[in-house]
Amino acid sequence: MRTPHPIEYPIDDFKSGESWRLFKIMGEFVEGIDELHDLGPAVSIFGSSRTAKGHPDYETARKTAACFAAGGYAVITGGGPGIMEAANMGALEQNGESVGLKITLPFEEKSNAYMTRSLDFNYFFIRKVMFVKYAQAYIIMPGGLGTMDEMFETLTLVQTRRIRKMPVILMNKEFWAGLLDWIKNSLAATGLISAEDMELFSLVDTPEQALKIVNNFYNRS
Repeated sequence: MRTPHPIEYPIDDFKSGESWRLFKIMGEFVEGIDELHDLGPAVSIFGSSRTAKGHPDYETARKTAACFAAGGYAVITGGGPGIMEAANMGALEQNGESVGLKITLPFEEKSNAYMTRSLDFNYFFIRKVMFVKYAQAYIIMPGGLGTMDEMFETLTLVQTRRIRKMPVILMNKEFWAGLLDWIKNSLAATGLISAEDMELFSLVDTPEQALKIVNNFYNRS
């Protein structure tokens, strides 16, 4: 089997004498800040890119985004298919701001057609900064490794007070039940996390519940 050349992997693409690539990283930061600095209140919605149109999770994501857009929030997603497409679509249905922070990948991640603003990133870590910096809440729909990554990184940043506290809302109680049981019984019960860390997130089933949590957190009517 062919051994991939390191240049195929952006995070490894730093060789002696190529520190100029740092300017590319800086450029992505500057572009993101310039584009989003005036966004206003927003929520980031995450979930699987593989969720098909018509699936219950797809419809929940669309309705959740529509609910937040009607409530005066911009909606930020990864700009791809699946849950991201559903959320961007829901925001547009309410004439809301619909943002896509896209990532360059060799597979899977194709843009959706429901964005009012879109940005392209080569580096995941820059994209993550934009998700956190411009969101007042995280809405986590069922998803795979990328979704888990976003969820746990955000919880870690809040727990360690590297970012301000914000609502982290898990949608679909049935989907998250097994993971939350493991966190409670294997992490909290053994002292690997504090009991109060279980309060860093909320578990809901409906868009209205999610919107109420965020509005109450920020004292918005």
